Amino acid sequence: MFLTPYFSSQDKQFQFTREQASHFAKKVAGDYNPIHDEDSKRFCVPGDLLFAVLLQKEGISKKMRFKFSGMVNDGIALHIENKCEKESAVVDEAGKEYLHMSREGEVSHNPAFIEHVVTNYVQFSGMNFPHIMVPLMEEQQMMINPQRPLVIYESMEVEFDRLDLTHPEVEYTGATFDVDGKRGVVTMTFAFKEEGVVVGHGVKRMVASGLKPYEQSEIDDLVNRFNERKETFLAQLAA
Repeated sequence: MFLTPYFSSQDKQFQFTREQASHFAKKVAGDYNPIHDEDSKRFCVPGDLLFAVLLQKEGISKKMRFKFSGMVNDGIALHIENKCEKESAVVDEAGKEYLHMSREGEVSHNPAFIEHVVTNYVQFSGMNFPHIMVPLMEEQQMMINPQRPLVIYESMEVEFDRLDLTHPEVEYTGATFDVDGKRGVVTMTFAFKEEGVVVGHGVKRMVASGLKPYEQSEIDDLVNRFNERKETFLAQLAA
């Protein structure tokens, strides 16, 4: 399975090393958020990796909602707890919940379909910064703190019209940034298309904290640092 390099499992438990989580963020999702760096003091496993493992193990339902409620560090043993037929959660040994999924309708366990949905979605999800968030921040004239950028994955919803699909592609359809003081909610919408036909849609929400008045020079510096980090990582891979 395509996720094999990015987590380890034993019995019904699974966990992530810093290298596995960081490489998933960069190589699969194109996400260069500093909190996913192996040497970050604030390191956490990407929410999209938790989402990917959960779908690999539980399948894709016609309608799903995901709620993120905690940040996972490296080496934490996790397992999936089936609360009932329509609800599952990623929890640790103490029962702390990190990701909750509720679902409705039929379920597909087709590995090729799951892989295609996961890779397409996380590549879209990794575009948050700078492609989507910078124009939103400029529009609202508020921005994240460049020295301690903090944007937390809150929730995601997705619904398919049908599940007899093979290669649905994610298409970005729009975003909003609702600011309330130093806190803001980014809402991104997207569609799934196959052969040019819309076969599903979804919504992703993120919470940005520590907002401050927009400064173009600081944003330019943040984007430059993002691009430098990306170029350095890709050069290391190619070496």
